[in-house]
Amino acid sequence: MKRTLMLILPLALMAACSNPSTAPAGRDDLAPAPTAAADQAAVARLDVQRLQGSHWRLDSATDASGKRIDALFARADKPVTLDFQGDRIAISNTCNRMGGGYTLADGSLTISPMASTMMACTDKNLMALDQAVGSRLEGALKTELGDAGQLTLRTAKGDVLVFTPEPTAETRYGGEGETVFLEVAAQTKPCPHPMIRDKQCLQTREIRYDANGIKQGEPGEWENFYDVIEGYTHEDGVRNVVRVKRYKIANPPADASSNAYVLDMVVESANEKK
Repeated sequence: MKRTLMLILPLALMAACSNPSTAPAGRDDLAPAPTAAADQAAVARLDVQRLQGSHWRLDSATDASGKRIDALFARADKPVTLDFQGDRIAISNTCNRMGGGYTLADGSLTISPMASTMMACTDKNLMALDQAVGSRLEGALKTELGDAGQLTLRTAKGDVLVFTPEPTAETRYGGEGETVFLEVAAQTKPCPHPMIRDKQCLQTREIRYDANGIKQGEPGEWENFYDVIEGYTHEDGVRNVVRVKRYKIANPPADASSNAYVLDMVVESANEKK
């Protein structure tokens, strides 16, 4: 068998050399191999999908000497969070909302100069948090997406920021949600429920806006809202208009809702406490 291979291989090489531009039809094994650049592009696409599929909450941050960067943890109950949407990155749980463009290539996350809202916070630590975040999350950051799921960003000065993923609603519910606006009344009301004694329900009604943000028509009657709006905490005596994403739940339990609601933002608030 070895003797046969030695005879065939030179013939194959001679045939290839005599007509290098022609490959037999149907021979997939002679098709050009993927280039290294194509492989890197495929990996980058996969990594971007992982980035966009989660909220990234700051878990730890140390400087070049290994010391904890306390300035990045001004809100212990609400860690700094990154969200990747399209080619934009949004940063929340800071004093101001911050965001900019980003690219991911060759193991580096490059973030363009960020813009932010201009709200003033009374807490000086929160005001300092914006600067602490902005000074570290700009430019090229060495990036690692570990097998355990964590995102590690390393700055040029040696700071190491580690973020833990939390699946987005789109990931959890398997698709894009429908954007709806709900007006939430200042007071809850008792509502019947076979499993929950003395249940109180939010009172809501849907509001519609046109493309220019002009309210359309008149809202309907107040109705008991038996579901939960993820991320929304109701304060008794405060009326809110909220923008939420409504997702369909596939195969919900018999006694559960077929919809899930996730808070996007509070559009307006009015204190109606007596």
